[in-house]
Amino acid sequence: MKQLIVNADDFGLTKRVSEAIVEAHRHGIVTSTTLMANGAAFEAATALSRQMPRLGIGVHLNLSEGIPVSPAPSIPSLLDARGRLHLTPSRLWKAIAMRRVSLADVETELRAQIAKIRRAGIRPTHFDGHKHVHIVPGVSDIAVRLAQEFSVSSVRCPMEEPPGLFYMLDRQWVSRSSILKQYLVGRGLSALARRFRQKLAEAGLACPTHFYGISQTGFLDARGILEVLRQVPEGTSELMCHPGYVDVELAKTGTRLLSQREIEVFALRSRLITSFLAGSGIQLVNYKALALLPYSSAAAA
Repeated sequence: MKQLIVNADDFGLTKRVSEAIVEAHRHGIVTSTTLMANGAAFEAATALSRQMPRLGIGVHLNLSEGIPVSPAPSIPSLLDARGRLHLTPSRLWKAIAMRRVSLADVETELRAQIAKIRRAGIRPTHFDGHKHVHIVPGVSDIAVRLAQEFSVSSVRCPMEEPPGLFYMLDRQWVSRSSILKQYLVGRGLSALARRFRQKLAEAGLACPTHFYGISQTGFLDARGILEVLRQVPEGTSELMCHPGYVDVELAKTGTRLLSQREIEVFALRSRLITSFLAGSGIQLVNYKALALLPYSSAAAA
């Protein structure tokens, strides 16, 4: 049996991003999303979630941007001069190695983010990380421990099944250098995620066996989604996406994904995609489906 989770990241980043995710769920193929506890539109997103009982909602662990959930004095090593989260995963990894960032601060903030989402009445289906921060060494152990503490049985493992590079280079609307750079990011993250998959299995936590979406981040369109669907194998897979609508609030976040998010909204709702799925034998599910599988078979392989 082929099962596919289509997870939209950044729920709660802005109101229009959250609305786009809900539309891609109602009228398209999105089955799952991950909520940013420190997103500017957190309350609006939680209100929308109550109208979507079939939309799986996880936690989008974030150490890279925005105002923290924890009081600033409790996590000083994570904040810039303005009191905001600011460390990209690579900078965070380096800072942890050089002992400029306290892992105790990391755990304090991530626990606060999870607890805030739980207080909003949401029982998370899974964890993942903003910019995949949850697989950074040191942070990964904390993510596993918190999943066990909060009885969250599944965590994303971004060990990607890469699309064909030559296929991707054929796109006319994006530079080849951008495509190649993102493809190499996917390869690097996948290498790091291989060890993380072992940690999940050892901890009795589940993850989809196959993962797609890193190499196409920034230029995922209907053609790209169709390419993924054609190669989905037996078992449970995840496709990561970032739908959203562009407005002033989104531009203020500093995200590099702006108009691309709107391309994804239309792609995820495309009749081309829904028609292909109808005859594909692929079952759309969310992370709750993993709870029905033995943890070892979901996280291993």
